[in-house]
Amino acid sequence: MKINKIIAFTVCLLITYSCVPTTEKKSAFTILPSPQQFVINGTGKLKSEEVRYYYMDPKIDIPLTNGMLKHLKPVENKSKAHIICSIDTLLDTPGEGYTLEITKSQILLKGKDRAGLFYAFMTLSQLMEDAREQDVCLPLCKVKDFPLLSYRAIHLDVKHHLDKIDYYYKVLDRLAEYKINAVIAEVEDKIKYKRQPVVGSPDAMSIEEWRQLSCYAKERNIEISPLVQGLGHAAYILKHEQYKNLRDNPDRDESFNPLNPETYHVQFGLYLDAMEATPYGRYLHVGGDEVRTTGRGSGQSPLALQMKWLNKVCEFAGAHGRTPIFWDDMPLRFANVYKPTFDTTFTKQQVDQLWKDNEPKLLEILNELPKNCIYMRWNYSDPQVYGNIKAMEWFRQHGMKVMGATAGQTKWVLMPQDESNIDNIKSFAVSSINKGLGGLLLTLWDDDSPHFELYFRGIIAFAEYTWAGNKRTKEELKSAYRQREFSVKLADKKCAFIDQLEKPAGFWTNALLEKNQRHSLMTDENPFRNDVISLPDKERKGEWSKKYDGKLNQAAAMLLICDSVAEKIKFMKKKAVRNSYTLQVYEQVNNMARFSPEALLTLKKYDEAKNAEQEAKALKEIKQLPERFKAIRNNLEQVYRVTRILEKPTGYIPDQNHHYHLANQTLTFDWQFYAESLFLQKIEKEFKGY
Repeated sequence: MKINKIIAFTVCLLITYSCVPTTEKKSAFTILPSPQQFVINGTGKLKSEEVRYYYMDPKIDIPLTNGMLKHLKPVENKSKAHIICSIDTLLDTPGEGYTLEITKSQILLKGKDRAGLFYAFMTLSQLMEDAREQDVCLPLCKVKDFPLLSYRAIHLDVKHHLDKIDYYYKVLDRLAEYKINAVIAEVEDKIKYKRQPVVGSPDAMSIEEWRQLSCYAKERNIEISPLVQGLGHAAYILKHEQYKNLRDNPDRDESFNPLNPETYHVQFGLYLDAMEATPYGRYLHVGGDEVRTTGRGSGQSPLALQMKWLNKVCEFAGAHGRTPIFWDDMPLRFANVYKPTFDTTFTKQQVDQLWKDNEPKLLEILNELPKNCIYMRWNYSDPQVYGNIKAMEWFRQHGMKVMGATAGQTKWVLMPQDESNIDNIKSFAVSSINKGLGGLLLTLWDDDSPHFELYFRGIIAFAEYTWAGNKRTKEELKSAYRQREFSVKLADKKCAFIDQLEKPAGFWTNALLEKNQRHSLMTDENPFRNDVISLPDKERKGEWSKKYDGKLNQAAAMLLICDSVAEKIKFMKKKAVRNSYTLQVYEQVNNMARFSPEALLTLKKYDEAKNAEQEAKALKEIKQLPERFKAIRNNLEQVYRVTRILEKPTGYIPDQNHHYHLANQTLTFDWQFYAESLFLQKIEKEFKGY
């Protein structure tokens, strides 16, 4: 008996995520992100529904608005409370740390600080959810927990679209549950600027609306800091007539002229408004990446121009109490050491030689590199590549602060790919912890603008690995995601569908095109002829099917996957107790992803028809494709509109789109379906007389 108890206690110390009480059915308790210590000693007597009252110092203000917490009520007498909570600055944890203990009759929560106590409640809510769903009592347990990275920020990129304001509040609640404590908001023209009112889009949120959102976030231990692109990526400003004189190149709306004093008057005005809109943020992200500047024939090098701009904006940020953040790629590009930061084909010896040859270029400007700036090193695929690590170490060795940036969404259409980029997220988080960097940013680019609900698995992976380090495997993380986001009953691998769906979604991207060119379709003078796949020729039966044999085999395989995904989503919608809307979004993505393979196989039927009857039947199906697509698109848009604003306002001026961002190519949601629209136009034209 003693041996069994020792084994059981050891298993709990190793922080397994389920416990088998001696008198109950097997119960699964999952905390996300993983706590540093989680010991389950048995089954208590408290049921989630019985936990109603809490005692807390009235000077402490903790918003209890999510999950199982919203029904709790305060009491003035500890003896009447089910939950007793306090802040203990002497608690043996770093900042944001907490302890949680569930006894047979009470729940004790202690936070190192207000944030720690708030996170103790978030953990309790998860345990209460799991107990309620399984109809079991809360476990007798002890939790000691704290983050391994102190700054855990996600990127809210609103440059190409806005969601409804109430959705942002809901997003903040979910981020708080997973202990995300910061947001970098890439605002561009989505603030109604006071000092430069022309820049703000007609549908932009007011400064006061951003302030209210920032206040709501702060109550949940989330600080919002703005990212206001400058020098480069400035088309949202320079597209307007009154700012054209500030362009570095008069014919391109891409970059500012850093030698024009008016450049700084405009940018500083935007900074001031953005800081006023986000009053609790510590940072001002100034962008500064992917810049093309000439100084209008000044003779100054692009690097000198970059340094002139960077020093001015960093000085401004510091004078206004903000720490500037700067994408670090431009100095590395100019010094010719940038490519190894992401190119895995470079050997260690090649990277060292490249740095030996080119480091003098960086040393020449060492005194010009601002020391109050955080140099943000972004790598979205291989953060452990030697060249990336070497670049980060160079900045640190020379007295500069460094922070990494990973990605949950890059240039992926319809939905994130590569298993939500979990491997990269985990790798960069663990290395940031090991190197003592203190923080990490999860970028979520709006360039191809999938629905934000589809980012949450990547966000949760980021929350897990930045808080807890390398505790969960990727498969354990995926299971925990399903349990926390939907239901404990859906944690099993048989409910996994997202990785499956990535395949047909990826195939859909270019399925109806000759090449992988969806992003550049609108730059082609005649995409109708050059980019869309050819169609079967009635006079040359079978040749089309031979030409596209590989693509057609893929199409058939994709449909089988879509069928499997559809069944899993249908099952999960019946069982989910949370976030059913997320499943609705995935369902629409699956329906859209299956259209292209179905269309291809319909064309194959026509091409391989053996007689007039088969041909007529296939032809009828082909002519029905436009209406079928219209119905699929309408259903998807109806679901997306629950949270998202799909159209840009009347009179909105698009920029020149030098980076081919899909979401910036039309004022309506047409950009999402441009390839399919061209394909269907071709269908209607070539089969019109049949």
